[in-house]
Amino acid sequence: MPQMAPINWLLLFMLFSLILILFNIMNYYISIPNSPETYAKSFKMNSFNWKW
Repeated sequence: MPQMAPINWLLLFMLFSLILILFNIMNYYISIPNSPETYAKSFKMNSFNWKW
């Protein structure tokens, strides 16, 4: 089995690095965050009237 040339290892490393970076960028920008208004609606404000 012939050995692989160092330039091929470098190209493979760059290819997998590029795929990893593109995958991470796609995952970051595809997700749609919830708007702050939905968070505000989910919290109920309970006001306490303290009777001492």
